[in-house]
Amino acid sequence: MNQQVDVKKMSPKDFETDQEVRWCPGCGDYAILKGVQMALAQTGSRPENTVFVSGIGCSSRFPYYVSTYGFHTIHGRAPGFATGIKLTNPDLDVWLVTGDGDGLSIGGNHMLHVLRRNVNIQIMLFNNEIYGLTKGQYSPTSKPGLKTPSTPLGSVDSPLSPCMFALGAGARFVARGIDTGLKELPVTLARAKDHVGASFVEIYQNCIVYNDNVFGAFTEKKTAKDTQLYVKHGEKMLFGKDVAKGLRFNTETFALEVVTLGENGITEDDILVHDETNRHMASMLCELEAPNFPVILGVIYCNPKESYEQSVHYQLDQARQAKKADFNALLRAGRTWVVE
Repeated sequence: MNQQVDVKKMSPKDFETDQEVRWCPGCGDYAILKGVQMALAQTGSRPENTVFVSGIGCSSRFPYYVSTYGFHTIHGRAPGFATGIKLTNPDLDVWLVTGDGDGLSIGGNHMLHVLRRNVNIQIMLFNNEIYGLTKGQYSPTSKPGLKTPSTPLGSVDSPLSPCMFALGAGARFVARGIDTGLKELPVTLARAKDHVGASFVEIYQNCIVYNDNVFGAFTEKKTAKDTQLYVKHGEKMLFGKDVAKGLRFNTETFALEVVTLGENGITEDDILVHDETNRHMASMLCELEAPNFPVILGVIYCNPKESYEQSVHYQLDQARQAKKADFNALLRAGRTWVVE
């Protein structure tokens, strides 16, 4: 007779390991690790069904610190490993951890394809706009003018927007969070886990050694309500200390603008309602930058479709059910010739 076995309710501590965490004191990675462990517990994840895959960089030490299966792979190639793991065992919950250098420079090509294929994994891209592990060279997301050991006169590169990259690659789920936002980050990660398909989450992460306070314009707690806007599907995009500011679409400039309720006849009817299934709206939101606009956080775009591994396994099932192939007939089909 079968007996019902009680399944233990998981807590964040169940996803901690006994490994010494080797990040610099004050690194934003500590908070992200905590947020991920909270999200895993909240979503009822099981260690035996969960895999973390990483490339190279500070963030890529992540698998050592989460009590699940883990692969610390090679520079920029984590998407390939994650795709293989998910295809081989679709029931596993696969998380990919990468940084702005690992995921968008060395691994930019691999990131593009895992997104366009829509492999059902969660991708966390830690963006600190610097190469931290290799002592502070500029990265694809560094701002122009940033002086580093590899740009002593200041970077002249145009920076890449991770979320715009993801949208351009065809991602069906794009979101943003902040390392210290432990109230909102686990919620965003839980949404990413629920999404069927590739979920891309950019997380602003402070590198206290080589690029400290790079996001200070919108992460200061005292002014956060005026500089951050957490969007929610179906809700008006209002923000500010008094919730008196909002985003409006200007029909003359065809762009978003910040307006204040009560000024120039502005009412709540003028404020845009967030539609996370609208890709055009997502593009406009991802382009907004501080200090002229609030930084957009939360789930910016979510529009699911069939995932890559679902399509692949459906195709395999169809092939298995098809008439058995005659290899001899196949060899003799079409144009043939004899070499004499």
